[in-house]
Amino acid sequence: MSLTEDSVTELANQLIELVKGISGLPECRGICKKMHGNLVRRIKLLSPLFEELKDNYGALKDEDVRALEALRVALDASLRHLEGVIDGSKLYQALQRDAVTDQFHHITAQIEAALNKIPYDNLDMAEEAREQIELVHAQFRRAKERLDSPDLLLDRDLAMAQKEKDPEPAILERLSEKLQLKTINALKKESVAFHELVISSGGEPGDFIENMSSLLKKLKDYVQMNYPMADISEGEKGSVKHRSPLIPDEFQCPISLELMKDPVIVSTGQTFERSSIQKWLDAGHRTCPKTQQTLLHTVLTPNYVLKSLIALWCESNGIELPKNNGTSKSKKAGGHFSDCDRPAIVALLEKLANGATEEQRAAAGELRLLAKRNADNRICIAEAGAIPLLVELLSSTDPRTQEHAVTALLNLSINDSNKATIVIAGAIPDIVDVLKNGSMEARENAAATLFSLSVVDENKVAIGGAGAIPALIKLLCEGTPRGKKDAATAIFNLSIYQGNKARAVKAGIVPPLMSLLKDAGGGMVDEALAILAILATHQEGKITISQADPVPVLIEFIRTGSPRNRENAAAVLWSLCTGDPQQLTKARELGAEEALKELSESGTERAKRKAGSILELLQRGDLAVNVI
Repeated sequence: MSLTEDSVTELANQLIELVKGISGLPECRGICKKMHGNLVRRIKLLSPLFEELKDNYGALKDEDVRALEALRVALDASLRHLEGVIDGSKLYQALQRDAVTDQFHHITAQIEAALNKIPYDNLDMAEEAREQIELVHAQFRRAKERLDSPDLLLDRDLAMAQKEKDPEPAILERLSEKLQLKTINALKKESVAFHELVISSGGEPGDFIENMSSLLKKLKDYVQMNYPMADISEGEKGSVKHRSPLIPDEFQCPISLELMKDPVIVSTGQTFERSSIQKWLDAGHRTCPKTQQTLLHTVLTPNYVLKSLIALWCESNGIELPKNNGTSKSKKAGGHFSDCDRPAIVALLEKLANGATEEQRAAAGELRLLAKRNADNRICIAEAGAIPLLVELLSSTDPRTQEHAVTALLNLSINDSNKATIVIAGAIPDIVDVLKNGSMEARENAAATLFSLSVVDENKVAIGGAGAIPALIKLLCEGTPRGKKDAATAIFNLSIYQGNKARAVKAGIVPPLMSLLKDAGGGMVDEALAILAILATHQEGKITISQADPVPVLIEFIRTGSPRNRENAAAVLWSLCTGDPQQLTKARELGAEEALKELSESGTERAKRKAGSILELLQRGDLAVNVI
């Protein structure tokens, strides 16, 4: 094989395009969700390796290129398999779960084997890039050996559903939920996938295909019976449900002309459906839509009497009592939902996806508040599919919409499962862009979001690689007090990963930290010392901190600081003095020994250890002088 710059660059570009293609795949739902998401996430983290290849073609040998070609083949197979899982039959994947799982393991082993042959030593890779690739390689190695737990309930339900002519509704309910086949549209797609499966089998159905066809029919019958309008909008549902008998005028909302589910009274005494009048008020109107009188206030009072009359009318006419999409119980003042209300959340998502700018802004703001309120809302909002839509709004040109979107993601990220969904949705680069270019509020909340996501170790690599650290340092310098703290906590958490320590030092983190240390009234001393303590464990960090003349400030903190600050100051001083006689001499000249002795007796356990270690270094220095 003849190696040229063009051939290696072309191979690198092919690998990069494969990663982009895999990264852009829609989220997988159903039983393969976890395996699909894990494989996509790991592959996305390989990007730095392929970028490095463009500049390292001269160091590669024939066998190295063969290893990279094997990796390209494995990634191409991954893309085709992942696409097949998304577009393929959910029933087939459930019934042939072992075969599908084996394919995921085979592809994982393929990628791991190719990575095992790539000559990292021959590539002049940046330290952080190499660390990331080695981390991902280790993840593939572990995944190759890990066995998935069987889903015994799913196996039992599938067996019973195939065996029995009329399976129990509870079994079909669980299957439709597990396989994400709860709507007519989903079942239509499943039918198309099933048809393609029949064609690919050569037109000979066999027992397996016949069983699958029978099971699909049972699920269709169940969904049509129990969820006949799952794909129909709320407005369409209303028109279907309430064509007859004729609805009394007093039971209709004057705005929507629909049967009221949650009637409320405004200050003029008129009654409206809560959701309809709330939209009117949210649009900035301060008059009664019916009388045009100015509203004295915007408080909405539940009309319990009318609600009871509507319930009685529905019962006497054989009409299903309308389910409340926002009762007074599930709302707070101002019309905000406080309990998980799935239909209301779905309506908000419709506005996010298709609404005008004003509607998107209002919907994102409502989701922001809902996600802040409680854990159930965070789960419900994510399961409804809000996260990808919010990620899209991060690039909105409307500043307020952008603020609402990033803050909603911040609140959703409190839930650990949502962290993964946010990252898989490709949010990190967009959050970093908000951190760089958004309003001050958006930048601060972007910093807090990155901190929340960085709790997951592998996200630290991706966030650092996306260019977050220079923007966080800028916010640390110019943000509000809250913004500075958000930036500092994010920088601290990211710097736990070794590669990010180098990024922070190169981006100029040390001078701002020293300034914060010397500004006792700025309220950032604790954060500055904690970050310095972690950066001082990196060689570049240690050298850069040493050049900032930190020893006098550190010794002062050891003498007079809080217990945690004394501990961190001692940790920084120990790192600086280890292997650096000049810093050790300076510490001795400034009277560090007395302060350290006192710390070794009264400090925290970690502070005592660090103080003892520095005192040993000082004593060795004295011995060396005496010997000379």
